[in-house]
Amino acid sequence: MAKTDKVKLGLRENWQQFAILVLVNGFVGGMVGMERSIFPQFAEAEFGISSKTAILSFIAAFGLTKALANYYTGRLANKVGRKNLLLIGWVLALPVPLILIYAPSWSWVIGANVLLGISQGLTWSSTVVMKIDLVGEKNRGLAMGINEFAGYFAVGVVAFITGMVAARYGVTPYPFYIGIGMSIAGLLLTLFFVKDTRQFVRAETLTDSSASMKSVFWETTWKHPTLGSVSQAGLVNNLNDGMIWGLLPIMLVSLHYENDHIGILTAIYPVVWGIGQLFTGKMADHYSKKRMLFWGMFMQGIAILLIPFVEAFYPLAGLMAFLGLGTALVYPTFLATIADATSPRQRAESIGTFRLWRDLGYVFGAVISGVVADLFGVGYAIGLIGVLTIVSAAIIRVRMPEGIKVARV
Repeated sequence: MAKTDKVKLGLRENWQQFAILVLVNGFVGGMVGMERSIFPQFAEAEFGISSKTAILSFIAAFGLTKALANYYTGRLANKVGRKNLLLIGWVLALPVPLILIYAPSWSWVIGANVLLGISQGLTWSSTVVMKIDLVGEKNRGLAMGINEFAGYFAVGVVAFITGMVAARYGVTPYPFYIGIGMSIAGLLLTLFFVKDTRQFVRAETLTDSSASMKSVFWETTWKHPTLGSVSQAGLVNNLNDGMIWGLLPIMLVSLHYENDHIGILTAIYPVVWGIGQLFTGKMADHYSKKRMLFWGMFMQGIAILLIPFVEAFYPLAGLMAFLGLGTALVYPTFLATIADATSPRQRAESIGTFRLWRDLGYVFGAVISGVVADLFGVGYAIGLIGVLTIVSAAIIRVRMPEGIKVARV
C-alpha cells in the first residue's frame, strides 16, 4: 500500500517518464514510416509484382497481426506488465529490416510484415496504455495527442527520408538501414529507462466507483453507443489509411512522379496528422468529442473523394494536408473517449478491443481497395473508400450521444 500511496497521477507529476515514452513511440512510428513511401516500387523492382491486390497483401498481413496484437496487449497488460510487452515488441522488430534487405521472395516480405504488425501492436498499445495510466483523467486528450503526434510525425519524417534515400541510392538496402538503427534504439531505451505503470492503475482504482462491464469486447465493439461508434470509426479511419498507404504511391507512379516527390506527398499526410494532434488532443479535453469525431471523419471523406480528380503537385499536397487535419481531429479523440467511457480496471482491455477493430481496417482497406483497383482502376477504389468514410461520419452523428457516460453493465 505504501508504494501506491506515493503514486501521483498527472502529466506534470510524471513528465520525465512520459517524455521517455513519447520518444519510444517516435521510434515505433518510424518503423512503419520505413515502408510508407517505397513499398510499391520495392515490390515491383525486386520481385516483379505489379498487381494492386498482391502489393497490398503486405498491408493486410501487417494490419491483421497488429490488430490481434493490440487486443492481446490489452488483455495481458495487467497480468504481464506494460514494460514487458513493450520489450517483447521491440525484440520482434529487430529482424524486420534485415528480412526486407535479404528477402529471397515476396513471402518473406509478407512474413516480415507479420512480425512488424505484432511488434507494432505490442509497442504502440503499451505506450498508449502507459501514458493514460500516468496522466489520470484531467489531461487524457492532451496525452493521447502528444503520443500520437510522436508516432505519426515519425511516420511522416521517416517516409520522407526513405523516399529521399531511395531516390538517390535505390529502394534497397539503404532505406532499411534506418529501421535497424530505430529498432535497436527503441529496445535499449525501453530496457534501461522505461518503468512499468501498473501501480498507477491501482492508485486510480482506489478512488473509482464505476461498475464493470460484463463483456468488454462486445460493449466496445458495438453494444455501447459511445464505444461502438468510436470502434466503427476507428476501423474506417484505418481502412482509408491503408488505402492511402498502398494506392497513393501507385497513383503517383502512374502520374510519372519521381521518388523524391512521392516521398514528399506521402509524408505530408502523416506529418500534418502528427503535428495536428498536439492541438486536437488538448481540444478533446475541452470540446465536444462527438463533434470532433464527426467533422474529422467527414473531412477525411471529402479529401479522399477529391484525390482522383487532382494530378498537380501543389493541389495534391493541399489535399494531403486536409486529410491529415481530419485524421488529427479523430485520432487522439478516439482514445480519450474510450478512456473516459471505461473504468480504470477495464480500460486497457477496452482500448485493446478498440485497437483490434481499428487496425483490422488496414486489412479491409487493403483487400477492398486492392480488388476494386485491379477490377475497375485506382480512381474507383479511392472513391469507394471516400464514400465509406462519409458513411462512418454519419453513424457518429446519428448514434453517438453528446455526453460521455462511463459504461455500466
